Amino acid sequence: MEYTIQKLAELAGVTTRTLRWYHRIGLLTPSRIGENGYRYYGGAEVDRLQQILFYRALGVELARIGAILDDPSFDRLDALRGHLAALEKEEGRIQELIHTVKRTILSEERNEFMSDEAKFEAFKRRAVEENEARYGAEIREKYGDEEAERASRDILDLTPERYQSWKDIGEAIQRKLEEAVRSGADPAGEAGRALAELHRAWLSFGSSPYDPARHRGLAELYVQDERFTAYYDKSVPGCARFLRDAVLSHVPAAE
Repeated sequence: MEYTIQKLAELAGVTTRTLRWYHRIGLLTPSRIGENGYRYYGGAEVDRLQQILFYRALGVELARIGAILDDPSFDRLDALRGHLAALEKEEGRIQELIHTVKRTILSEERNEFMSDEAKFEAFKRRAVEENEARYGAEIREKYGDEEAERASRDILDLTPERYQSWKDIGEAIQRKLEEAVRSGADPAGEAGRALAELHRAWLSFGSSPYDPARHRGLAELYVQDERFTAYYDKSVPGCARFLRDAVLSHVPAAE
């Protein structure tokens, strides 16, 4: 079956402007363009658009989507299984949030007490899942399963006040990193020292004593693994390297 750009836009729930943009950047090319200049799309293009929209729903950038779909090793069935796993995980997170909101509404309607811990449980679990997805494999490989599980327990055991402080420090690290890189600051200088101290404070929210060697090892991972780098460099390239260099400059190998 063949679709005009208008029909495909209606089918997929996107705008014709979106499809034209995808064509312009080479992400979704029509199967043919008629003598009248109209774009036409066939079955292969429909399947590719579905994959594009799946990846977009998961927050993947367009350039990355194109690289994935154009990779000769790309397997549609494997990709669909991956989408399903990611969506089921997101579904579980949303259900936890729904449950928390319902409990909060019910407690308000009945004027019943709801513990502060219960109010923040879903948010803490989301933080654990995000940390596991972002850092889990590397932490398990470098430090073992026990360390990875301890890191998750540390987050779940935080009081609401300490959980908010932990989040605030994490956001401050990112903000100050971007400011330092934009200004051309020296990681070995004062800005680097302040960031290394802030990062130490962020790491020290757990139950285990602070370990300088672990701190330095984690900082090295920020530039060794592209997922770590992508997280810190999401807005300003160079942030992951700045943080690594700052930690290595200001955190001794042993205390």
